[in-house]
Amino acid sequence: MSSRISKFYQLSPQERLDKVSKFSNLTEQDKDMIFNQKFITEQADRMIENVIGTLPIPVGVAVNFKVNHRDVLIPMATEEPSVVAAASNAAKYAYETGGFKTSYTGSFMRAQVQITELNNPYFAMAKVYEHKEEILELCNQQDPTLVAIGGGATDIDLQVIEGEHEKVLVAHLIVNTLDAMGANAVNTMAEACAPFLEEITGGKVVLRILSNLADKRIVRASAVFKDPFNGDKQTLKRFMYGYDLATKDLYRAATHNKGIMNGITSVVLATGNDTRAIEAGAHAYAARNGHYQTLTRFELAENGDIFGTIELPLAVGLVGGATQSHPVAKAVTNILNINSAEELAGIIASVGLAQNFAAIRALATDGIQKGHMKLHARNLAAMAGANDNQIDQVVEMATKEGKFTFDTIKNIVENLQK
Repeated sequence: MSSRISKFYQLSPQERLDKVSKFSNLTEQDKDMIFNQKFITEQADRMIENVIGTLPIPVGVAVNFKVNHRDVLIPMATEEPSVVAAASNAAKYAYETGGFKTSYTGSFMRAQVQITELNNPYFAMAKVYEHKEEILELCNQQDPTLVAIGGGATDIDLQVIEGEHEKVLVAHLIVNTLDAMGANAVNTMAEACAPFLEEITGGKVVLRILSNLADKRIVRASAVFKDPFNGDKQTLKRFMYGYDLATKDLYRAATHNKGIMNGITSVVLATGNDTRAIEAGAHAYAARNGHYQTLTRFELAENGDIFGTIELPLAVGLVGGATQSHPVAKAVTNILNINSAEELAGIIASVGLAQNFAAIRALATDGIQKGHMKLHARNLAAMAGANDNQIDQVVEMATKEGKFTFDTIKNIVENLQK
């Protein structure tokens, strides 16, 4: 089936879910979990501490996506209007040119073990390298299941860091976590090898924890956006002006990358992955060269097409954590019909690229607010006291006036209800 679903946004939630279910072969249990959101307080109480309730977040589906030659519908969990619509719209421009293509460096995570109180840190570094195989074996004893299926600790990287008080030795354990995000696995390994590292070096271990800068877990995605301005060279130039500012100006780069993360974080959240880890890793990667820069690149083709690329670390998984313990996230992830963390990461990166293209395109034409506020008008109508059966009428009237301020919408609601 095709991910190009005409007028998907005009369907009711139940009709949308029925189409998604047919596309993704969802079970009735999955459909019931997604539609009725049967995530109860008792389940939440098993996930975190001091639970008093739950906070539902809307889950939408982005259409028109083709990733690595496969049509896919993409679940996105977000409270922000226009995010899902923008991603879906951008994907249309890439669909006919083959969609999004991705590559992946592998599922390697780092755990850091900080060794302090060393009189000779470089000599201590040499001693650790001499015991490398023993350290890796000690790490892999902590997770024989991961090792049995092809993962586990594979290497050690050592760095001497000049701290505020002294030079310290930091051991990086490089671990292949396969289809798991891997935080628990690498943290357990770091804890386990700490006493041995103290014995080897004569120092004292302080920190032993993963790094969320997953620079050995890089995902790249590319797409050709087909002549988005119908040959209008002036608007195309405006698009590139908007992109260029993000490459040179810190203030614009922050907002540029935030727009990327609108899409990425939505899919990460929908699939039960760690949004904070992904955000931290992405922004750290953007600053890896000593200055904060864009995560995307855009280039022009002679025929008016736009070449887009994105590169960032994505430590996401399909096993472990909330990906399995959160029943709604587990059901929602089934929409993707994927079997590996690599597939998931490629889809997420593709959404980030689409989201960014859509934002710059909007800025180059009507501005970001026109489309955003039209979609946000439904929220404003509800805030103004509109009944459910009045909301669409309120939005239509506000659209005719061309004003989407709260005062305008409140006046419309009050007039309707007189």
